[in-house]
Amino acid sequence: MLKKPNKLQPGDTVATVSLSWGGAGDPELRWRYDQGVKRLKEVFGLNVIPMPNSLKGTDFVYNNPEARAADLMEAFRDPNIKAIISNIGGDDSIRLLPYIDFEVIRSHPKIFMGFSDTTISHLFCLKAGISSFYGPAIMTDFAENVEMHPYTIEMIKRTLFSNEPLGEVNAAPEWTSEFVAWEESNKNRKRIMNPNKGYEILQGSGIARGHLIGGCIEVLEFAKGTSIWPTQEQFINSILFFETSEEKPVPSSIGYWLRNYAAQGILDKINGIIFAKPKDEKYFEEYKMEIKKVLSEYGLEELPVLYNLNFGHTEPKFLLPYGAMSEINCNERTFSIIDSGVE
Repeated sequence: MLKKPNKLQPGDTVATVSLSWGGAGDPELRWRYDQGVKRLKEVFGLNVIPMPNSLKGTDFVYNNPEARAADLMEAFRDPNIKAIISNIGGDDSIRLLPYIDFEVIRSHPKIFMGFSDTTISHLFCLKAGISSFYGPAIMTDFAENVEMHPYTIEMIKRTLFSNEPLGEVNAAPEWTSEFVAWEESNKNRKRIMNPNKGYEILQGSGIARGHLIGGCIEVLEFAKGTSIWPTQEQFINSILFFETSEEKPVPSSIGYWLRNYAAQGILDKINGIIFAKPKDEKYFEEYKMEIKKVLSEYGLEELPVLYNLNFGHTEPKFLLPYGAMSEINCNERTFSIIDSGVE
């Protein structure tokens, strides 16, 4: 059972961290970070502080994983900080592992949120026994051109500012993966939104319930075989969640990775899987074929699989609290989070 952090309230202080890519501190991108911080203040009424090394730029952050880890440890230690939010992902936060003090995280449970390469830091929290939140980052969702998407705002408020059970998580009405260059001259250009098709049941029937565990499927590969890889027990009766990154892995890679989960015995232990919408909907149909093929190879044709959910590398997005009890209703094509995310 993971320990839940306390809910956020207006006036609370949140810390921002650069645990992988350090672009938030690059002069030409600083406006983007500042825009995200402005939304935290104006939309949610929060105070925001950057951790000491988080805005030192790409080169410093890349060359100093120990400094990145120090920021994370200090943010957990500081009693005045109520939540920690990743500026953005990247590709090398696994380099922080030697510098993580799991007792610090365990002793100071608080909200931690991010996605993509931040998956690694969620596994730090998981190992320490606290629930964290797979969700928006400063330079993406919070800093969205013109304004934050109402769906994302609502899901943040429901998940982090209320200790009521989250309940049914409806599909976002629209989505985008459009890339608009992060130049200040583009800050007033809204991205083009597409109508969303909603959730799809790939296989299974009835209702499946389980606690949430997962992340970015490519980033999870970094962790396999390390001290932060979840135990077999942590996968028992879980709902596994996967999303793919902006690198848009080829469908065969999804198959290879899923076979590994099967070979580890993990797919036999879980109660269901949810997959996020792929970025740009590239390989949208091919991923479905690959998922069903591998599950069929292992006699798991009845395992409930819900597809095209709004978390990961498309916007807007909802939040997934690690360890929270969730439900796939195959008959109604719905997804619910039965628990509250916070105390």
